[in-house]
Amino acid sequence: MINKLFTPQKIAIDFGTANCVMIVEGKGVVLQEPTVVAISPKEKKVLAIGEDAKLMLGKVPEGVESKRPLKNGGISNYRLAEALLKRFFRKVLGGVVLAKPEVMVAAPAGLTSVEERALTQALSSVGAGKIYILPEPVAAAIGAGLPINQSTGNLIVNLGGGTAEVAVLSLNGVVAYESYRGAGDVINEAIINYLKRKHNLIVGEVTAEELKIKHASAMPVKNPIEIEIKGKNSKTGQPDIIKIGSGEFVEPTREVLDNIANSVKKVLAKTPPELMSDIIDNGMVLSGGTAMLKGIDEFLTKAIGIPAYVAEDPLTCVARGLEIAIKNLGAYKRSIRIN
Repeated sequence: MINKLFTPQKIAIDFGTANCVMIVEGKGVVLQEPTVVAISPKEKKVLAIGEDAKLMLGKVPEGVESKRPLKNGGISNYRLAEALLKRFFRKVLGGVVLAKPEVMVAAPAGLTSVEERALTQALSSVGAGKIYILPEPVAAAIGAGLPINQSTGNLIVNLGGGTAEVAVLSLNGVVAYESYRGAGDVINEAIINYLKRKHNLIVGEVTAEELKIKHASAMPVKNPIEIEIKGKNSKTGQPDIIKIGSGEFVEPTREVLDNIANSVKKVLAKTPPELMSDIIDNGMVLSGGTAMLKGIDEFLTKAIGIPAYVAEDPLTCVARGLEIAIKNLGAYKRSIRIN
C-alpha cells in the first residue's frame, strides 16, 4: 500500500574511490564528501565518516584506523562501505523513509561481477530499492552534455581518484574502452615517493593531496613559486622542513599522466575509422576530480594530437549524468544494468 501512496525518491550516486557525490531528484547535489571512514577496531565502532574522517588520515592514535572502503573504483572493505553509505543515506533522506528510493549508481566499466554484487548488496542493505548501474564513462559523458545518443563518436576521459576511464561512445553505447587503475590517488603516491627520493622528506597522504591541488601541474610552470613543506626526514626520523620550487611537481605528475595518455591512445587504436573524424573534430572531454589538475587539458592535447576540454564542474559530472539517466531510463537502457 505504501508504494502506491508514496512515489519513491530518485537518487544518483557517484560512489567514487576518493569522493561520494549524491543528487536527489529536484534538490540537486545534496552530499559531496570524501569516501573515508575512521573506526576503532577494538570497540567495533565507527568514529567518523566523510570529511571528518579524512582529516584524521595519518593522524589517528593507536587503536584507531582511518580508511577508504574503495580501491580502484571497487569495494575493498564491504563493512566500511556499508557503514559509510548508511551514514550518507541517513544524512540525505532524514529519518522515516516511506518508500525505498530508486538509485542510479556509477561503476567502472571494467567492474567485475563480484565487485558489482558487493556494490548492489551494500546499497540494498542501507535501504535502496531498485538499483540501476551505469558505467562511469557513460554517466560522465551524459553529465558533460555529449550527444552520445547520436551516431557520432564521442571521446570521454573520466579521471577519478582510483581509476581513469577512457571510452568512445556512440548511440548510447560503449564502442571502445580502457581503464587505467590509478589516477588522482596515484598522483598523490607519486608526490610522496618523489619527495622521499629527491629530498629525503616523508609526508602523508593528506599533505600530498594538498600539494597536488595547490601546486602540481601537468605542464612546465612558467612562474614557479617557492613552497615550504613540513614532514619527517627519512634518514634521521626527525622533523624536517624543506623549500622547493612548485615546478618540481611536474615530474611526479607526469609519471601518472603518461600512463593515462597511453590509455587514450589504446582506445583510439580500437576505434572504428568511421568515428575517428568526429573525435578529431570534437576532441576529448575530461571529467572527474583529477580533470581539475593544472594544465592537464594542454598536456593531453599535445600528447594525443586532438583538443582536450575540461567539462563544467568536472567533480559532479558523473553524478549529474546519473541524474539525467534515472529520469530517462528508456533512452539509456542499452547501457543500464538493473539489480
